[in-house]
Amino acid sequence: MSADRYLYYDDEKFDLYDFGPGHYFSPLRQRLTTDLLEKAGLLPETAVTRAVPATVEELLLFHTPEYIAVIRADGQTPNGPVQRWGIGTSDNPLFRRMHEAAALRVGATLAAARQVIEGRAIHAVNFAGGLHHAHPSKASGFCIYNDIAVAIAWLRREYDLRVAYVDLDAHHGDGVQWGFYDDPNVLTISIHESGRYLFPGTGEPGELGDGPARGTKVNIPLLPHTGPKSWLECFELVVPAVLEAFRPDILITQHGCDAHRYDPLTHLAISTQSMEAAARRLHELAHELCDGRWIALGGGGYSIWDVVPRAWAAVWAVVTDQALPPAVPETWRKAWAQRVPGRDLPDEWHDLIEELPPKDGEDIENEWRHAQNRRVAKEVLETVTRLLRAGVRS
Repeated sequence: MSADRYLYYDDEKFDLYDFGPGHYFSPLRQRLTTDLLEKAGLLPETAVTRAVPATVEELLLFHTPEYIAVIRADGQTPNGPVQRWGIGTSDNPLFRRMHEAAALRVGATLAAARQVIEGRAIHAVNFAGGLHHAHPSKASGFCIYNDIAVAIAWLRREYDLRVAYVDLDAHHGDGVQWGFYDDPNVLTISIHESGRYLFPGTGEPGELGDGPARGTKVNIPLLPHTGPKSWLECFELVVPAVLEAFRPDILITQHGCDAHRYDPLTHLAISTQSMEAAARRLHELAHELCDGRWIALGGGGYSIWDVVPRAWAAVWAVVTDQALPPAVPETWRKAWAQRVPGRDLPDEWHDLIEELPPKDGEDIENEWRHAQNRRVAKEVLETVTRLLRAGVRS
């Protein structure tokens, strides 16, 4: 591994993004992941880099001045209930230094984009990013500012690039999709649990983009309890072909790992193996289509002990062309054992599929469910590739 080719964004101030005790979106996820990578010998100090918060001017590339002002005031505004801005809710409780915390995560993703596009790194990773639900004037789904959308807007403004964004989170990447719904030079692909069953309720196949962008917004909604085989088959069927038809200049990917069978907030049931396989395929596509220009981000994931650190460590290993060690380091397991009393942390990097319980008692690899997912994926692929290859964006 040549550390100067890869960047890993980490900062103790990422912990400022904290909705409080008991909230699912815990900053501990980054601490666990970074510590695991370090103890596994996968993260050299030279790869780790700090970021500075995004400036107001940079945030204005996607967010409105009024919304930014409310966030900078920690929601203290005389202009009515803060809930109209999506904050002060159970999903997005108010907390001190909200603007600083959220702007730092945006700044890290922006810095990753800048370093990659200017050739100072070939790949960059920011697991504190991937906050795909935030809208220009509203927080949503644990996301205050949308780091992905700000970075895409910056790449479009500064370099006029064709940007491809692939979202693996169990929840639809709605904030990014709607933010560029009429831009034919931004491709968004989201593979997620159907919005008929899960927040945010969007991401249907018919959401294709407006005007000249029609065909550049791609959604693969899956049925609840979809397992690893079906999820990965739908990914492989659609994502490579659509990326090849679009021919992007840079690839941005979101690796939310809440589609895992252990995740408490979703109904999908995939494995860490399928997450790693998708990351490996995206790595190949970045080199085939974008001269390697690739930014990988975090996102959701609420089984913070059993899934998130292992899943994200595997993504970093893929990004950096490293092999995972034979087992999860005992030093890492012991270091965190007191935080999870009563049970052991995983000692295997990947799931022992046969030992994973059915989710909610369902037969995970049900053939009917698999066939329905495949049918939707094939229809999406046919529609989108026809539009892209024909150049019909209206």
